[in-house]
Amino acid sequence: MDELNTQPIITIKNLFKSYGSKQVLKGIDLDINAGQIIGYIGPNGAGKSTTVRILAGLDNQFKGEVHVNGINVREQPLAVKKMIGYVPENAELYEVLSPMEFLTLIGRLHHMPDEQIETRATQMLQFFGLGEHKDERIDTFSKGMRQKTLLISGLLHDPQIIFLDEPLSGLDANAVIMVKEIIDRLAQQGKTIFYCSHMMDTVEKVSDRIILIGGGKILADGTFEELKQKEGDTLEQLFSQLTGETDYSNLADDFLNTFKD
Repeated sequence: MDELNTQPIITIKNLFKSYGSKQVLKGIDLDINAGQIIGYIGPNGAGKSTTVRILAGLDNQFKGEVHVNGINVREQPLAVKKMIGYVPENAELYEVLSPMEFLTLIGRLHHMPDEQIETRATQMLQFFGLGEHKDERIDTFSKGMRQKTLLISGLLHDPQIIFLDEPLSGLDANAVIMVKEIIDRLAQQGKTIFYCSHMMDTVEKVSDRIILIGGGKILADGTFEELKQKEGDTLEQLFSQLTGETDYSNLADDFLNTFKD
C-alpha cells in the first residue's frame, strides 16, 4: 500500500481554543482515517462546533496543529475549503436567491462547469422533493427546505471530506432516513464523514467511530461496541456517565414541581 494512503486524512495535535478568557478546547489530539464516519458528540458548549469550524478552515485563531489531507489548516485555509464539504448548524443562505441560483453560485466557487452544476443540482433538488421549488426564493422556504438546500450545497461538488454539524435539524422523518442512507453510501465510496450532533440514536446508528468531548477534552473514543462494554448499554447512558449528568429522573421531577403552588 502507498505510504501516503496509510496516513490519517485528518490530524489534530494539542489543539487549544479560547474565546477571550473562556477556554473551549483544552488539548485535543485526534487521527482520523479516510472512509470513517466519525460521530462527534458532547454537551452544549463542549467545543463540537468550534472543532468543526477549525477543521473547515473558518477559524485560524487557535493553538496546536491541524492538518486536513496533509494541508496545514492555519497556513492554507482556502486550499482546505476547496476540497471539503461543510454543512454548518446555522448557515446564512442568500435568501433572495432561488435554490438553483444559490447552488449555481456554490458550484462556480468550486470551479464546476455550468452544465454539470445544472444537471447535478436539478437531480439533487428533485431527490429531496424540492424540484418544484427550485426557482422560488429561499426566503419563502420552511426550515426543513432550507436545511435540504444547505445539505445539497455541501455535497454538490462531490467532496472527499464532509463536515456535518447537526445536519438533520428541521428535517422531516423521511428526509432524516434518506440522509442517514446517503451518509452510509458516501462512506462506502471512501469518503470521510465528520458528523457532529446531539441526536444520540442517529450517531449510534451511522457512526463507525464515536468521539465524546466534554470540558474541552476527549472523554471517550472508539466504536459503539467498545464504548458500550466500558460504560453502558446505550450511547445516552455513556454520555450521561461521562459528562456527569446522570440524575435526569430527579431533575424532571424538580422541573415539574415548579408548577405546584
